[in-house]
Amino acid sequence: MTQNDIKKIVEDLIQTFLDAGKVSLDLRKKGLIKEIKSDNTPVSNGDLEVNKILIKKILQLTPNIPIVSEETSENKSRDNLEDFWLIDPIDGTYDYINNLDEFTINAGLIIKKKPAAGLIYAPAKNRMFYSYGDDFSFELINGEPIKLDNSKNFDENEIKFVSYSNKIKPEINEIYKKLNVKKYVRMKSSLKFCVIAAGEYDGYVAEPRASEWDIAAGHAILKHSGGSVTDFNGQEIFYGKKDFKNPSLILKSKNIQ
Repeated sequence: MTQNDIKKIVEDLIQTFLDAGKVSLDLRKKGLIKEIKSDNTPVSNGDLEVNKILIKKILQLTPNIPIVSEETSENKSRDNLEDFWLIDPIDGTYDYINNLDEFTINAGLIIKKKPAAGLIYAPAKNRMFYSYGDDFSFELINGEPIKLDNSKNFDENEIKFVSYSNKIKPEINEIYKKLNVKKYVRMKSSLKFCVIAAGEYDGYVAEPRASEWDIAAGHAILKHSGGSVTDFNGQEIFYGKKDFKNPSLILKSKNIQ
């Protein structure tokens, strides 16, 4: 698959993401039907409806590429995946069901176990991000693709990170000290990757948690904007691991060494 092939697939998916975002907001306005899954996390009819919309379009565009979604069991037992999609129809379900704004719709295309493309839409914030290769990472603003620059607004005396929690664990705090992080702001969902790619924040650190579908799209968008995603040892992140579990994560803009 060439970069032009990937570009066309991603661009053909953008309107589907915008439509799915509208559906997610419309369903929330009507009142969501909520359940608790076996892993004790919430899911709603909005998650499931967005999942259907994304899978239908992705199957039309790439019928021979397997899809792994948080909300379906299909392909999760396979252990030989190299080229596949990772979908999280609603990342930040807690925000979604509680009328907050940071939830996102996500799809990442993995080629040879590495992120080759990503799409993330934050419907309540009307922010659409996508990428399809190095230096091809964009935010759609007023219908126009604006190339992401994660180096803008950088101030080495005021390095600011996003954080999963307001309570910073000692291991993460040590990394903050090494990187000279001066402030952090709590943010949920894959929007973290996007605001770093856009140069609004400088990085993010997390111990092993969540799953590959939570990070694949954001990994592509940040990497393709010139940023980096590694584990705590500086090792590259690969996809298709056992149980699709994430290692530790360090996200950095290109300015952070």
